[in-house]
Amino acid sequence: MNILILGSGGREHALAWAVMQNPKCDKLIIAPGNAGIAQIADCASLDIESGGAVVNFAEENAIDFVIVGPEAPLAAGVADRLRDAGVLVFGPSEAAAKLEASKSFTKEICDAANAPTAAYGHFSDAQAAKAHVRKHGAPTVVKADGLAAGKGVIIAMTEDEAIAAIDDMFGGAFGGAGAEVVIEEFMEGEEASLFVLVDGEDVLAIGSAQDHKRVGEGDTGPNTGGMGAYSPAPVLTTEIEARAMGEIVKPMMRVMADRGMPYQGVLYAGLMIKDGVPRLVEYNVRFGDPECQVLMMRLGAQALDLMQAVAEGRLSEAKVNWADDHAITVVLAANGYPEAYEKGTEIKGLDTLPEDSSNMVFHAGTKRDSGKVLAVGGRVLNVTARGATLPEARDRAYEMVDAIDWPEGFYRRDIGWRAFD
Repeated sequence: MNILILGSGGREHALAWAVMQNPKCDKLIIAPGNAGIAQIADCASLDIESGGAVVNFAEENAIDFVIVGPEAPLAAGVADRLRDAGVLVFGPSEAAAKLEASKSFTKEICDAANAPTAAYGHFSDAQAAKAHVRKHGAPTVVKADGLAAGKGVIIAMTEDEAIAAIDDMFGGAFGGAGAEVVIEEFMEGEEASLFVLVDGEDVLAIGSAQDHKRVGEGDTGPNTGGMGAYSPAPVLTTEIEARAMGEIVKPMMRVMADRGMPYQGVLYAGLMIKDGVPRLVEYNVRFGDPECQVLMMRLGAQALDLMQAVAEGRLSEAKVNWADDHAITVVLAANGYPEAYEKGTEIKGLDTLPEDSSNMVFHAGTKRDSGKVLAVGGRVLNVTARGATLPEARDRAYEMVDAIDWPEGFYRRDIGWRAFD
């Protein structure tokens, strides 16, 4: 198969790495890719949010299968254009992608499916949103309704913080994503992610992970796109997974199908778990980043088979073969992230690190210039390792982290801490 993956981050590097393990992959192109991806596959310059451009590229390069990595092309309807052109694609339609592109839409589907989630209000007016906060108090959660690169969520512990978040969102801090806001009940518990494949009819859970959103150790400081992750998540037991599937995921997928927007792709369900009861925090319509890195490390070559089964509508035939292992990824970010940070600093020591089925450095925000690897993003590298136990995987990952020479970067040393308590 000739395969095209859309995206340029650590998630796409991990997807490319897993796809390359499968012998049915004859040629792999990533658009636009990054410095790490370029070492294992061809990279191409392409406007991945233009359905027409992607279709033309697929036809010109005899692409058999397209895997859409990030959410923006999905929200722009790229998967629809590919399907209309007869190109096999992994990723939901524009209509179904509203499960991530609009938080109020997801809440509406929750209500229709009687799926447990936080109580909420949806507002397009700042004053009405502030009145809601003053009525219900804090702590509360203020969310930009649209896509905000994983950063449009403010957990406000006081009313003043919530009011400030509302002002920021309506003031344009998150662009068009903040033109409307959702204000939610603050849910207590432990958060974990359940990853599910859906082919429009059948649903298959493929694994769990837990990430670390906060920039600082002990889960402190501002939210980020994710500073690390590990899989599986011990808090998401077999019993809790069964409840989440039966009470949240499957009923919501039935509602989507009944409304003429059947879901096809991977569904990332963020769950809040308290006293063994899961409630939905949010959906993402793509593999999480950095959760994808630990999932792909554990899935390996079968990831391509599973994604192809989804795209061809034969998920009922598929089965996940999990090894009894663990994986962890540590994100190296540029100093200053998630605020302003310097670009163009050199990263050394990467060529000394192992690259095999148990140890990988997935690139996120990098480029290669005159033989040097330069940091060009906020989250720059995902140092990922597998082990028979989580402590073994952690030790391997941090051994690699310590071998990287990049004074202008930082990372957390406590990734996975919840699983060690």
